Parts: sequence; structure tokens; C-alpha cells
Amino acid sequence: MTALVPSPQHFTGHLLRRAQQAHVAAWTRHVSTGVTSVQFATLSVLARAPGMSQAGLGGELGLDRATITDLVRRMEARGHVVRTADPGDARRKVVTLTPSGQETLHELLPRVEALEPILTGGLSPDERAQLRVLLERVIDQDPTPLG
Repeated sequence: MTALVPSPQHFTGHLLRRAQQAHVAAWTRHVSTGVTSVQFATLSVLARAPGMSQAGLGGELGLDRATITDLVRRMEARGHVVRTADPGDARRKVVTLTPSGQETLHELLPRVEALEPILTGGLSPDERAQLRVLLERVIDQDPTPLG
């Protein structure tokens, strides 16, 4: 009976989870033990789009409302971002980088760039590009609503 059960590697979800585990381990070893990759992505998005709404930031990062609220709250406590009410709509929270957040982003950026070949060192440049395209297609077709 067990011969009919495929190995975990047969399932894309298992491979994605293992790839994420490899990413987290490499991130901790080579980039930061204090700033997560999601926090780095948040800093990166806010550097490109200063004053983005908290909801917009969640959408950009693929995080639901509760998760982005908790993430921003923790980053605010560490002094990396500040949240303010939008003057035109008090229900809307605007998130901006602090000087500390900008400094952290610029400090980590070279390490994050150096992580790419560590994660994908066994792939050719064409394969790396193809992997990104395929992962983006998987993400883009995700029917799960954020909320």
C-alpha cells in the first residue's frame, strides 16, 4: 500500500515549504537575526512608496489586515516606521520610514543582494530568471482573498 503514496517531493506545496525553510535559515545566517525578510520587504516597499497606507502596504506584501497591523505595530515599536492618521481620512493609517528604518534598509540591502546566489547558487542565470517568473505566476494566480 505505501508504494502507492507519493513522496512529499511529489507535491509542490511541500517543495515551497522546504524552500521557505532554506530561505529563513540562510536569512538568519547571512542577513539578520533581528529583522525578518518580511520586515525587510516592508522597509523596501516604504522606501519606494513613502507614506503608503497600511492597507496598501498589506496588499503589496500579500498580507491580510491583522497580519499587516501586527507587523507594522512591531516595526513601529522598534523605531523603523511611524504610523499616522491620514489627514483626509482618520480611519486610514499612513506608514512612513523613520531615519532608523532607512538606515536598517541600507545596512541590510547588500546582505540581501548577496543572499541571492546563496539561495540559488545551483541554478544558471537563466534558471534563476525562470524560477522568479514561475513563482510570480504561482503568486499571481492565488485565489485566496486577503482580508
